[in-house]
Amino acid sequence: MKIYYDAEVDAMYIEFHPVADGTAEARPFNDELIANYGPDGRLAGLEILNASQVLDQEDGRLVFEITPTAKSLIA
Repeated sequence: MKIYYDAEVDAMYIEFHPVADGTAEARPFNDELIANYGPDGRLAGLEILNASQVLDQEDGRLVFEITPTAKSLIA
């Protein structure tokens, strides 16, 4: 999984698995949340527009906390 954030447009994209350009089908849930599905029908990613507002960040920043799995600590 990859997470991209563009502060200039306040948009976040969470990529679950990559798909070739132009092959994703976008299905909006509402004005701020769009799901992208690959040609195989699997969820490929989520786009969040106005991300700092949608994710309720008061100071305009987004903070990510990633907890490693036990396997990644052993390696």
